[in-house]
Amino acid sequence: MTATPPPTTRFDDPAAALAQVQALYSAAVDHLRQALRHFVAGGTLQGPVRACYPRVRVHTDTVARADSRLSYGFVAGPGTYETTLTRPQLFADYYRQQFHLLLRNHGVALEVGVSTTPIPVHFSLDEHDHLEGSLGAERRLLMRDLFDLPDLAVMDDAIANGTYEARGDGPYPLALFTAPRVDYSLHRLRHYTGTAPEHFQNFVLFTNYQFYIDEFVRLGHAAMAAPDGAYSAFIEPGNVVTRRSGLESLAAEAQGAPPPRLPQMPAYHLVREDRAGITMVNIGVGPANAKTITDHIAVLRPHAWLMLGHCAGLRNTQALGDYVLAHGYVREDHVLDEDLPLWVPIPPLAEVQVALESAVAEITQLRGYELKRVMRTGTVATTDNRNWELLPQRTPERRFSQSRAIALDMESATIAANGFRLRVPYGTLLCVSDKPLHGEIKLPGMADHFYRERVDQHLRIGIRALEILRQQRLDELHSRKLRSFAEVAFQ
Repeated sequence: MTATPPPTTRFDDPAAALAQVQALYSAAVDHLRQALRHFVAGGTLQGPVRACYPRVRVHTDTVARADSRLSYGFVAGPGTYETTLTRPQLFADYYRQQFHLLLRNHGVALEVGVSTTPIPVHFSLDEHDHLEGSLGAERRLLMRDLFDLPDLAVMDDAIANGTYEARGDGPYPLALFTAPRVDYSLHRLRHYTGTAPEHFQNFVLFTNYQFYIDEFVRLGHAAMAAPDGAYSAFIEPGNVVTRRSGLESLAAEAQGAPPPRLPQMPAYHLVREDRAGITMVNIGVGPANAKTITDHIAVLRPHAWLMLGHCAGLRNTQALGDYVLAHGYVREDHVLDEDLPLWVPIPPLAEVQVALESAVAEITQLRGYELKRVMRTGTVATTDNRNWELLPQRTPERRFSQSRAIALDMESATIAANGFRLRVPYGTLLCVSDKPLHGEIKLPGMADHFYRERVDQHLRIGIRALEILRQQRLDELHSRKLRSFAEVAFQ
């Protein structure tokens, strides 16, 4: 049983195009859910059940040059371009903006219709539905014959990696991610972070220590206790919502409940109604987690992400508590080697660098030459070997010296490189917590003093930097440095 698709419709109004995408998606999901409810209840289906994602397409015959200052919102040349779309309620503002830019920059109609890409039945479920738990083994096997299941063959990152090859006459991709790839990441986000994708904000902080999260929670609840402010809600794992004082009556959504144990990478959200708030995620230690979470958050198309964490200082002139503003990276994390070759440079982004330096100056009240006492700009090396100091021949130390690295950690280059790969503006501000080359290793007493002195200040710097970036024009923040030769139109 396949839902009969309506004919493709042409639109020159982004709001009308979005409304049609929402209608097509709702009809497809309702078709799947109705059949699935019947099947779970023990009913018999007459044959396989299928519904497909909505699709948007544009066609242009000209090579009309877009404004050279733009970084997105236009196609690369003549041809047909399309992408599948999902969760149009969640992505309503994003889709509307992309549609508007295509119409403005090319003056051609948007063609909205139904694709041939099936919606996997798992991706049609409500958040709290758990399909397999209500079916026996025999019915689970039968379900594979009746419904489309997630297919990894249509979820790879070839478009983002620049390795996708369209047929000679197209269609060419309009977006970095297909609908199934987006749905896959939305489900992974809920699993890894303990919060729903709807709560994620467009500015993201990553950290590798729980101490930063503890302080972020304290600041979040303090913001909610104030009668006015920039943020309307604070959301914690389990989708626990705390509204700002005076706004409690607006809380129509379920308040959630704290989970019995924290998820692998818990997320916390300072929410603004325009989604320009701040999300903070504790990624833990290591490049694998850093790649995993950025792979998935990227489908939400955030406007910037920053790494705030601890690092080893590699220079004798550094002191514990000094800051490191990364302007380059040594990539020895290895987790992105197949997606982004090591010969690809990861450039600093001027807007992000300026925001971070301005935030350090503002919070520390230091300027100019005095600022150099507490912050150094340079190369950060990221390794996947936590015990690199124990390797014989001191080869890592030689490589770090040759690269002019001033700090070492296990996450920053991964987050920056994945930001570059997935076209998300990125930056890194680290704090020196030990100096292993100079005999200052992490000891309990030193750590306690360090955490008391620096975590609050470091976090406030990160938050302030994102607030500065929030004031940027999006077409300036999403730098042209992040775009390839024949780039997709969607930001």
